[in-house]
Amino acid sequence: MEKDNKIDFLAIGDIATEPFIRITDAEASCDLQGEHCKICFRFGDKVPYESAEICKAVGNSPNVAVGASKLGVKASLISYVGDDLVGKQCIESLMKDGVNIDHMKIVPGMESNYHYVLWYANERTILVKHTEFPYSFADDTPEAKWIYLSSLASNSTEYHAEIGNYLKKYPDTKLAFQPGTFQIKLGAETLKDIYQRTEILFCNIVEAKRILNTEDDDKIKLVEMLHSLGPKIIVMTDGLSGAYAYDGNDALFIPVYSTESFESTGAGDAFASAMISALILEKELKEALAWGPVNSMSVVSQVGAQKGLLSRDKIEEYISNAPKEYKITKIN
Repeated sequence: MEKDNKIDFLAIGDIATEPFIRITDAEASCDLQGEHCKICFRFGDKVPYESAEICKAVGNSPNVAVGASKLGVKASLISYVGDDLVGKQCIESLMKDGVNIDHMKIVPGMESNYHYVLWYANERTILVKHTEFPYSFADDTPEAKWIYLSSLASNSTEYHAEIGNYLKKYPDTKLAFQPGTFQIKLGAETLKDIYQRTEILFCNIVEAKRILNTEDDDKIKLVEMLHSLGPKIIVMTDGLSGAYAYDGNDALFIPVYSTESFESTGAGDAFASAMISALILEKELKEALAWGPVNSMSVVSQVGAQKGLLSRDKIEEYISNAPKEYKITKIN
């Protein structure tokens, strides 16, 4: 029998180390709708903090790769690090969590990404600096059954074209796309080949409006407009209000599993990793959708994006014991 050399799940995107700095002496101000919030410190003063915890090998794509690995999926990651201690620790962390690092890139003389997370109440503000690595998608990258693509630095335009060529080479590969800041800035027209090739698109409602360049708040209209860009399935989260899925026919809504949140980093990544893993494990869309909020609930109960990631057994246990209001409803 011929050996199957396909990669089961390949995540592509930047990796970073993030110290979480818990701030206690600050003020948060929002508008009347509770949006456009700002965190304020006294200018020129010494600002005390309560604690700091360093989280290694994080970022949208590493988080989703680790999440998939914990759910029993053979996950690989393509990402770039420098030849420094931070990069070495990121790779060691991935290996510890069962993520295949055969396709990781180590670039001599460059610094690995190191961000700072200011954690106040149950929200976080992240100070980011993306190292502009020499992105290049290797021609000999094996065929993947699923790819997850997310945040990359601002010099990655050509890299996206190379990923697009890879997807043309392997038409059976399914793409999950969760646009990061730069990918949203590039615009849907520039990345139209990626959007049109996407099997499942993940975003939150704020990102959806940015992708579409609209101020429309109608949830159904937003998922329908996102679907018109080409993805087969849209998944749009709306914080504590729940999440929506749309496949071109039915719009589905699922509430959050729990409204309690300790720290919100990684909620979207946990949702995506659970849902993609469920689809890889041949679950139906509705069951896959039910996995997402459970994984998110666990992640936001701990510091960082990876500590709370669940195993398949744990997710199924939570679902079997779910409160009666935790159910999917059809809304169109």
